[in-house]
Amino acid sequence: MWLFFGALGFLAGQVLGAIFVVVASAAAGKLHSLNAIANLSEPPTWYIVSTLLGLWAGFFGGPWLASTVRGTRSAVRDLGLRFKWIDLMGIPIGIGGQILVAAIYVPISQHVNNFNSKFNAPSQKLTGGSHGIGFAVIAILTVVGAPFFEELFFRGLLLRSFARLFGTFGHWVGPALAIVITGVLFGLAHAESLQLPGLAIFGIILSFVAYRTGRLGMNMVSHATFNLVAVVATLAAGTGVLF
Repeated sequence: MWLFFGALGFLAGQVLGAIFVVVASAAAGKLHSLNAIANLSEPPTWYIVSTLLGLWAGFFGGPWLASTVRGTRSAVRDLGLRFKWIDLMGIPIGIGGQILVAAIYVPISQHVNNFNSKFNAPSQKLTGGSHGIGFAVIAILTVVGAPFFEELFFRGLLLRSFARLFGTFGHWVGPALAIVITGVLFGLAHAESLQLPGLAIFGIILSFVAYRTGRLGMNMVSHATFNLVAVVATLAAGTGVLF
């Protein structure tokens, strides 16, 4: 049932994102050109914000339903939503994650034409059309919003669902399957083929951290640090991948 709530939350996020975009475009007087805006390499800030808020509503709704309908109604007990000072260890994990992802793509970049432009396209689409206050809003959402809602959904809901499904089969096989599957789904959910290896690997790292700590605190700090490094890199040189 928790996996069902996860699928429902993901689907709801896609639908709500589309609805929020339509409402925002109508308010901005851009409804007639919405299709063209959606295909821009650098969409306006209102389009990005509407999409993210809709998606995150689903990412929050899935775990909330799971905890309310088939849980104790406590986000701490059901989803591990708690923090400790040790979670600051997530800062070096996030920085190390960016270094690891960069290292992974060194051999790949030599075999892909226009690698830098293709690799940075998702980050550019997310932040490239925003300037000044708009960029600040996107940056805050990326560093604060994405880590909270994505970790709540992927590591709070999905990882715990798979961990219960596979149990301790083969001592370590069951937990390993839960960690790897959650990480890969995290990567696939971003729908970026070139970025998939890096997304999946860092997703697996985050899943391992959540499984070992039993909490989401260190994950959120790691995720936030990872995205902060990417935002700074994007602002400075137009590079970096955002999760």
